[in-house]
Amino acid sequence: MELRRVVVTGIGTINPLGNNVGEFFENLEKGVSGAGPITRFDATNFKTQFACEVKNFKPEEHFDRKEVKKYDLFTQYALVAAAQAVADSGFDLEKLDLDRAGVIWASGIGGLITFHQESMDYSAHQGTPRYNPFFIPKMIADIAAGHISMKYGFRGPNYATVSACASSNHALIASFDQIRYGKADVMLTGGSEAAIIDAGIGGFNAMQALSTRNDDPATASRPFDVGRDGFVMGEGAAALMLEEYEHAVARGAKIYCEVVGGGMSADAYHLTAPLPDGSGAGKAMMHAIEDAGLKPEDIDYINTHGTSTPVGDVAEITGIMSVFGDHAYNMNINSTKSMTGHLLGAAGAVESLACIMALTKGIIAPTINCKELDPKIDPKLNLTLDKPQKRDVKYALSNTFGFGGHNSSVILKKY
Repeated sequence: MELRRVVVTGIGTINPLGNNVGEFFENLEKGVSGAGPITRFDATNFKTQFACEVKNFKPEEHFDRKEVKKYDLFTQYALVAAAQAVADSGFDLEKLDLDRAGVIWASGIGGLITFHQESMDYSAHQGTPRYNPFFIPKMIADIAAGHISMKYGFRGPNYATVSACASSNHALIASFDQIRYGKADVMLTGGSEAAIIDAGIGGFNAMQALSTRNDDPATASRPFDVGRDGFVMGEGAAALMLEEYEHAVARGAKIYCEVVGGGMSADAYHLTAPLPDGSGAGKAMMHAIEDAGLKPEDIDYINTHGTSTPVGDVAEITGIMSVFGDHAYNMNINSTKSMTGHLLGAAGAVESLACIMALTKGIIAPTINCKELDPKIDPKLNLTLDKPQKRDVKYALSNTFGFGGHNSSVILKKY
């Protein structure tokens, strides 16, 4: 069958660098760090006492009091980003075939804040079972997709993808497939996460996954640096409105870019560590390139998973070198997690917006905080260190990899 073309016609975000796309792009270009001391709870006794929190978010400005009680923070972020993307797309919902409009939304963890609070309340009542009737509907990871579909009346494909930090790239790929295979005309996709809570920080601390650079949070996320000591927790959401190309053209839609390929693989290796030779990551990238009908040398820019973990960064660069060979020296490579922190299941969605910035504005955001390059990483690579770089980007590739060995890569094309 002839595959249909898929374009992006609306975007939205709320994340540590901005509560809308304009703020996010501005701070990305400036190289601003979103990290600071945790304000969500008292982190005094934790090994890590900082994170990349969303700033100046007031739920009451977006939802009425009854709605706030029904939504975990990850769902609130999802609805805010989705509302921006729907508005940005310019859709007249009364003219849209809602049976052919769907939602595939990602979250790696879901309602962790709700789960933690309900557990603490249960403990405080000395075992008396007094649970909020909204406990389960607030906590489950698929509920954000459900709430988005209910808000806009989208009756097409509707579910959640959960693959840890690869979740929102998987959601984007699944939405892309629904449209190109003719099963939908419009798909709202993305991801959200809100895990900056005692259990989230404490759990990742126990795994020794988080940076403990409490004396200088702004420089703690330092991908590719020899002194990196773990990732910095982030939170927020990003949404993309995907649309069949002819459908978008017929209504005169603004088109940001085209989605052209997606690739997935599994390391089948370790609970949390990637394959040291980066072959799992490499296969996901190669599958995406083949899916797009491209060659490795067509890629201009890679937004890496680049979490700032000792093992992960080197493995990913090794995988990139195995796929791209000498062309790796011609590409721009960066890690926007150096600024946003790691948004877990929302990471791929937020980073796809960074790719859209590169495709539409010709500006590749910097990798900040890498002061001394890890000697295991080739110094001839252009890691876009310290300052943004201008470049005419035709094809951008974005990587996300999750605990459990889940790998996913997406390719976006300049329109």
